[in-house]
Amino acid sequence: MPAYFAYALAIRPGVALAAAIAALAYLTRHIPGMATFSPMILAIVIGMLVHNLVGTPSVARPGIAFSLRHLLRLAIVLLGFQLTLAEVADLGAKGMLVVAGTLIATFAFTVAAGRMLGVDRKLSELIAAGTSICGASAIVATNSVTEAHDEDVAYAIACVTLFGSIAMFGYPLLSRLLHLNSAAYGLWSGASIHEIAQVVAASFQGGQRAGEIGTVAKLARVMLLAPVVVALSLKVRLSAIRASTKSVRPPLPWFAFGFIALVGVNSALAMPATAKNVIATLTTFLLSTALAAMGLETDLSRLRARGFRPAMLGALAFLFIATFSLILIKLME
Repeated sequence: MPAYFAYALAIRPGVALAAAIAALAYLTRHIPGMATFSPMILAIVIGMLVHNLVGTPSVARPGIAFSLRHLLRLAIVLLGFQLTLAEVADLGAKGMLVVAGTLIATFAFTVAAGRMLGVDRKLSELIAAGTSICGASAIVATNSVTEAHDEDVAYAIACVTLFGSIAMFGYPLLSRLLHLNSAAYGLWSGASIHEIAQVVAASFQGGQRAGEIGTVAKLARVMLLAPVVVALSLKVRLSAIRASTKSVRPPLPWFAFGFIALVGVNSALAMPATAKNVIATLTTFLLSTALAAMGLETDLSRLRARGFRPAMLGALAFLFIATFSLILIKLME
């Protein structure tokens, strides 16, 4: 017990600092024009500014490590309460084929393109996850397996924020030009735009039905986060086994199984809307706290050292997911 209390005291300053930055991110969204950005993205930006302009106090280090590991994994598990199997079923077989096919193709394309461009494999996988699945939350979940540098995580989040924002403003302008009805436009938005907030902002501009379909399609992509993370973990474990029998094998991401379990619970039990809203808010706040902690460890000079190629990879991934998903939707009309 004394050791437990000592640990609790040690992590308190860092957790408090990261949580304060997350709270500030929520407040920042009330500034005109900032509501389109999720608190997760704002939290990592504010954390980076604090670290690079003021510096992260050494007393906060244990709490930052705790936030990056334990709070992050708890938040990913709680994401399961935002989805039910019935919602996924509402998309139908064609809708799920578009979502799953686009995700797999985009992830594979991005990793392959990263190899051709000479981008580090771990950074390529983070950009692939953020583009193909669900933005910042997918990046930090994937990084729990890939264990890339914090600067790589920040770079990947910057990519999905930039190109997701371009999609958010550009898709509504393209819907008429591409002759998309409300259902097709909603599915296109949900299957290819990066962040959930960006999907909601873009899809509802096509009408209520488009917004509902876009949101469900995006949540279906979130559900596929768990199998992708598990597959990456198995890949890393197999690589470690081949490299050396003495290598430490990365643990299986049990939080991904926890996510799946809560999707099942949420599907089987009718939870009150108020409880769901509270859990959703808590989940986003925990993710924001984890990303604030990540920002507090991100050095901008190292971020700049990554160069232009990862940004080019992010752009190629964005163009691929937008084009590939649109082609699938057109073929199935």
